[in-house]
Amino acid sequence: MDVDPVSVGLLAALAGGVGGEVGRQTWAGLSALVRRPFQSGRGSGQVSAVSSGEAELVALGQAPADVTRAQALSTALAVRAAVDDEFGDGLRQWHEQAKLVRTGDGEVINMISGGTQNGPVVQGRDFSGISITTAPPSPAVPGDSTPRRQD
Repeated sequence: MDVDPVSVGLLAALAGGVGGEVGRQTWAGLSALVRRPFQSGRGSGQVSAVSSGEAELVALGQAPADVTRAQALSTALAVRAAVDDEFGDGLRQWHEQAKLVRTGDGEVINMISGGTQNGPVVQGRDFSGISITTAPPSPAVPGDSTPRRQD
């Protein structure tokens, strides 16, 4: 079972305290996961040669803006996940939750220009669980300047 590598940007952002309390809790969750002992699994004979990721985690925590340290942690997590099935499962679960933390990455530009827009406009990023209901357009009133369709 392969694990997607954890984004270097996400690791650096979380180590730097981005995301407020949720970000701090997410970083603490990764710290707890990394500190768990190795479990036997695929490649269990290789475990002694694989970093637990703890040294890389501490190093990034000391210098969150250091991209090299973030890359080293991302690599250590991926290698450990490849040889420790239980860690890999935990890392996948952690990573799904961590992706939800607002780290400020992913610029959004919303623009409406030209013409006439009828109806609601929703602008933003990462919407979920919303619904938009619109009413049908009201009929034209005599004397209204609304163009009418001619057949």
